[in-house]
Amino acid sequence: MLEVIFLIIGFIIIIKSSDILVDCASSLAMKCKVPKMLIALTIVAFGTCAPEVAISFQSVASKNGTMAFANVVGSCIINTFLIIGLASLVRPIRVKHATIKKELPILLIITTGFCVLMLDSIFNPLTPNTFSRADGIILILLFLMFVAYIIQLSRRKSEEDEQQPKYKNIFLILFLLIGSIICITLSSDVIVDNAVILAEKLKVSEKVITMVLIVIGTSLPEMVMTITSAKKKEFDMAIGNIIGTNIFNICIVLGLPITIFGDLVLDNFNLADIMTVFLTSFLLYIFARSERVVSKKEGIVMLAIVIAYYICLIIG
Repeated sequence: MLEVIFLIIGFIIIIKSSDILVDCASSLAMKCKVPKMLIALTIVAFGTCAPEVAISFQSVASKNGTMAFANVVGSCIINTFLIIGLASLVRPIRVKHATIKKELPILLIITTGFCVLMLDSIFNPLTPNTFSRADGIILILLFLMFVAYIIQLSRRKSEEDEQQPKYKNIFLILFLLIGSIICITLSSDVIVDNAVILAEKLKVSEKVITMVLIVIGTSLPEMVMTITSAKKKEFDMAIGNIIGTNIFNICIVLGLPITIFGDLVLDNFNLADIMTVFLTSFLLYIFARSERVVSKKEGIVMLAIVIAYYICLIIG
């Protein structure tokens, strides 16, 4: 009963904190006269990645390749297909031409590079799938390409319609922004920990706990943030958060610890996992190009893919 109470409290805190985070991020962009996409790709995306960072460094340091890659692969799939899918059902997500032309292609390049690096056995059947320090360095270099784009974006003035920010004091904005990110991170930890305890009491298998509760649980900050942004018609925040988070997950959450701690063997990952990760950025790009909107029908397709993937994962 105590775990259920903590779960409810955790969800209340994360929902309210995400609401404040969206308003603060939007207010910060208006005050600094920079595109909202810039704030979404950086502060918001990196801030909501804290749970994945902690899990990845811990698992790579202990040479637990399965958990490290399940964390990143699962997060990319959940972030795109589940979160964007759900957000588009709340409100079809309008995508700007600049996002289709620049941010989404960068995500597609980085995701494709990541998938290719996971295919050692395809190119050489005698070689097991291994993620080496050299692969980690390649991901860091891809991230530097993204940083170069961020620097270019920071020089661009906002072309948003003149709106009044909800919060006008810059110090209050920064205080609430940092505070909301901390609350989101801590509440997601509370939710994951109590969900795992509850699942163990109900005798749910370890595989289901890892791939469902932990991966989806650590994606709760992105989920609530993106859905909240869609409801508020802050579409740049909604899609920018997912683009930035996926790039950060692949390049830094995985690439950085592997560069530091060395090679990892990719056990329990097959071509279906890799192709599903590739489809996350490819289909998001294709759907966004169609009339510059991710529609409810396309959201349903995304949800169908993630449901089918998880059914196969659990059954297999």
